[in-house]
Amino acid sequence: MKEIQQQTLTGERALFGSRDLRIIDTVFEDGESPLKESRNIELVGSMFRWKYPLWYCRDVKATDCTWFDTARAGVWYSGRVSVKNAIVQAPKNFRRCHDLSMENVTFPNAEETLWHCSGVTLKNVTAKGHYFGMNCSDIEIDGLVLDGSYAFDGVRNGTIRNSRMLTKDAFWNSENVTVYDSFISGEYLGWNAKNLTFVNCTIESLQGMCYIENLKMIHCKLINTTLAFEYSDVDAEITSRVESVLNPGSGIIRAAQIGELIIEKDKIDQTKTKIVCSDIQSRPDKPEWLRG
Repeated sequence: MKEIQQQTLTGERALFGSRDLRIIDTVFEDGESPLKESRNIELVGSMFRWKYPLWYCRDVKATDCTWFDTARAGVWYSGRVSVKNAIVQAPKNFRRCHDLSMENVTFPNAEETLWHCSGVTLKNVTAKGHYFGMNCSDIEIDGLVLDGSYAFDGVRNGTIRNSRMLTKDAFWNSENVTVYDSFISGEYLGWNAKNLTFVNCTIESLQGMCYIENLKMIHCKLINTTLAFEYSDVDAEITSRVESVLNPGSGIIRAAQIGELIIEKDKIDQTKTKIVCSDIQSRPDKPEWLRG
């Protein structure tokens, strides 16, 4: 394998179409698409300072590398890409890629990042930005720390473990997603999802888990969670107090305590949902905003 070491490269398509190349401690300065259409590339300790560095590439390994803010739209339409120990400062990165793995990667500005990718593995990734992971499929995550709303909109076939997420409107329109041993805080969690499961999770949400087809919650805590489960098909085991439950569509809800169980008989068939709770503090027939 040919090596390039400690170089500063400029100009458009500086290494266009490269093959079997190891690039060490090299800086890609101004110039678009320096490695476009390349194959079997290994990057070590290198830096990208301009747009579109890795488009239409295959078999790329990047270790200890940096994408600066100006290296926008860095990795698109590429496959079999591995990124380890990296800082990706640029937004709009990793689009329409397949067989993508990232480990120990930090995204300080993850706006519109990781879109429409398949076969994704993330381990110990930290990201700050909205719309992270939109429309991905076949995704495995362990140890994600995320600060940004609208995460994982439209995701299909995903597993998330040991993660902490501050994210409004997460998992909207998702399908076949399971979250284990994680903390999630954010309004309107999971709306319009199908086959969404939470196992041993702690959740804080306003109007969370509504309009879901086949929602499962196993040994979960709901903290400061209000107006939950509206029109959802739910099988929930809640080990904590739920502040309020509103018009569940069907299924079974088991909870240690429910502050308010709000059932509007003209909106739902209450016989379709079984409530197993020995401590329901009030049963108003309408939500607070409709009470006189």
